[in-house]
Amino acid sequence: MGIHQSYAVFGLGRYGKAVAKELVDNGAEVLAVDTDEELVNAAIAEIPYCKCADITEAEVIKQLGIANIDVVIIAMASNLKASVMATMLCKEIGVKTVIAKCATDLDRKILSKVGADRVVFPESESGIRLAKNLLSSGFMDIMELSKDVSMVELPVKPEWGGKTLIELNLRKKYSINVVAILEDKNVRIDIDPEMPLRSSMRMIVIADTTKLEKLA
Repeated sequence: MGIHQSYAVFGLGRYGKAVAKELVDNGAEVLAVDTDEELVNAAIAEIPYCKCADITEAEVIKQLGIANIDVVIIAMASNLKASVMATMLCKEIGVKTVIAKCATDLDRKILSKVGADRVVFPESESGIRLAKNLLSSGFMDIMELSKDVSMVELPVKPEWGGKTLIELNLRKKYSINVVAILEDKNVRIDIDPEMPLRSSMRMIVIADTTKLEKLA
């Protein structure tokens, strides 16, 4: 994922609007949709492509051109039925990635069953953080620690496999510090810099935010 992907956000409540605005502010192409005309009118100044439409209707999904969208974020946790319908319709027309916001663990299970590729709880993941994750290609997760510094989880790149942290010298090349190594359910914080890395590993690193694109 990243800035070159196209996005659609269904639902312009606080969470959906935050996701859409953060994506737009970072130069991504975003279509925002809500059934509430007042919410659409309030958002259009910050999110240029806003539509008032019912995304639980197959014909509406078709007319909006959702089949050409790379990532759809369904931000309607208070309306499970609409979220389920929207998820199913998006997957039926071939949307590669559907991310749905949910209110309960049961909702999460239902949305996963009907095809959502990822389900998020708004309490644990803010709209802005979700947008930053989507824009940061190659990263599994990203948390902004300050304006200039972020904590990022990323997979071990294929070209890093078999090499040690000493050999890679990531601090010098990318301005990052590795703080933990994850593999399966194991977390290592006492990292041996001479241990060969494996492709099954993931790393938690603290990085200069301006260098993240180079790292990806």
